[in-house]
Amino acid sequence: MKRKTLFWAGLFALLAVAGGAVALLRGGGTVAVVTVDGRAVDRVDLAAVAAAYERTYETPWGWNTVRFSPGRVAVVDADCPGHDCVKQGDIADGAIPIVCLPHRLVIEIEE
Repeated sequence: MKRKTLFWAGLFALLAVAGGAVALLRGGGTVAVVTVDGRAVDRVDLAAVAAAYERTYETPWGWNTVRFSPGRVAVVDADCPGHDCVKQGDIADGAIPIVCLPHRLVIEIEE
């Protein structure tokens, strides 16, 4: 009886891992979500971007110019004092968001 239970538990665990691997390999698309002061102001499907283009987001505290490229996003210019958001470079996954604290702007990637 205990062997059957272990067999089925192992089989279900293996199927769950296999399903997760297929989902990761197939990939969903990556969507860059731009938020200002905690409110989403733009969503860009990076998988659908054919050629790089830029948008400027103006907030009550300043502006940021964001470059959307196929599969990547970066802040390329801003009028904040430290330019930490520009220095961060581009991101291509949801591991670390781009944050501009003075302008309360955050760019995250949802997969």
